[in-house]
Amino acid sequence: MLVVKIGGGTGIDYDLIADDVSRLVRAGNKIVVVHGGSALTNEVSEKLGHPPEFLTSVSGYTSRRTDKRTLEIFEMVYCGQVNKGVVERFQQRGVNAVGLSGIDGRLWEGPRKSVIKVIRNGRKMVVRDDFTGKVEKVNTGLLVSLLEQGYLPVLTPPAISYEGEAINVDGDRAAAMTAAALSAETLVILSNVPGLLEKFPDESSLIRKIPADEIEQFMDVAKDRMKKKVMGAMEALADGVGKVIFADGRVENPLTRALEGEGTVIGG
Repeated sequence: MLVVKIGGGTGIDYDLIADDVSRLVRAGNKIVVVHGGSALTNEVSEKLGHPPEFLTSVSGYTSRRTDKRTLEIFEMVYCGQVNKGVVERFQQRGVNAVGLSGIDGRLWEGPRKSVIKVIRNGRKMVVRDDFTGKVEKVNTGLLVSLLEQGYLPVLTPPAISYEGEAINVDGDRAAAMTAAALSAETLVILSNVPGLLEKFPDESSLIRKIPADEIEQFMDVAKDRMKKKVMGAMEALADGVGKVIFADGRVENPLTRALEGEGTVIGG
């Protein structure tokens, strides 16, 4: 079992990824795909006159401020244009993909954060009326049923809260929870860099191998969005996933290369 997270940053080549994933699926591999869409969401939000706002938590993590209008745009881009575009690519390659959000069938479920504590202009503040949360439960029965019937699940945020509200969740951590729930051997996170860089953005500073019990030490090395990827890797490994690989989603055969050891291999 393999879970593949495709990032939503600029430069990622969805066609090359679809080529490679499709080959592996046709070879008999059980794969679940999770994708993002952050760059396109930012672009659409600007065009619709509701520009993105990003918050920094008191613990130093950056996330999207998700008010109701942002959530609507988020759903339009992630669940609509991006998800169906990815599914279409797989269908063109003869793979019977099914696109689902975390809302569908309560695929990803968890609590909505009632308040968010953030740092703004050097001051601690509380943000309310935000629709963000964390995945705590995965509907593995639904995913296993799809896989057993020969479908390729293609999953995307948002998730569903315990009260039945759509909530924005981090895609990397949702992928980590999915990999753990399915007892996946490997979680591959594809993005627009070759892996974890010791001196971001210098791609020649790629860190190639990290022992599982040392991953937390690299949290300070990770910059911006990579911090959430490192956190997701920590959670996946702690919950029994064999290894996590950060790899380049801009190259040919990105998944095959990752499985052969390219990128940053954590654990294993």
